[in-house]
Amino acid sequence: MSDDFPVLYSFRRCPYAMRARLAIAAAGQTCALREVVLRNKPPEMIAVSPKGTVPVVVLPDTEVIEESLEIMRWALGRHDPEGWLVPWDHDRDDIDALITENDGPFKDALDRYKYPTRYENTDPLHHRSQGEAFLNKLNARLLNTTYLCGNDFTFADAAISPFIRQFANTDREWFDALDLSGVQRWLQNILQSDRFLRVMEKYPAWESGMDEPEFPPA
Repeated sequence: MSDDFPVLYSFRRCPYAMRARLAIAAAGQTCALREVVLRNKPPEMIAVSPKGTVPVVVLPDTEVIEESLEIMRWALGRHDPEGWLVPWDHDRDDIDALITENDGPFKDALDRYKYPTRYENTDPLHHRSQGEAFLNKLNARLLNTTYLCGNDFTFADAAISPFIRQFANTDREWFDALDLSGVQRWLQNILQSDRFLRVMEKYPAWESGMDEPEFPPA
């Protein structure tokens, strides 16, 4: 691809990378995609972002953006045709608090529920219960609206839904049996959408010298 395009380092199943890809696609921002295998990270990525996590965007002027929310704001700040940032004009504190809870306490509970062997003295069911409390909060919002900030898919939905997907898929039978019709409907609508399926296309792992596919796909 042309050197005029930003480079996006991504990993298909990473929820942080998912939300970045959703925003990049919504913005219509073309990137040169480098799909990463986390156990074999390309040295080119480590050289620009030593933290070694995805997503990472490298702009043509060599500026590096290495936090998923910052990548989302960068892309949508350039072009926001669907108005994903509009709810911030009215409810910025509420939206920021919801995303902060998702990225903090809920993500901590999710990790300990999904990967209990990575932590000492961890009861996954206790952490599942902690995560369920956040689902209840989301469900209360979704009983009367299609999405988290009204009837349109916006920034908050893109930022949070990949983590709820991961939580749900840890034990899908248990999740589907919960009395959380709002969250279940919301998540199902997102996962079945052309928007989500488009950003979840599979790509081969990138290595130096390989062609870089265009993302989002034309």
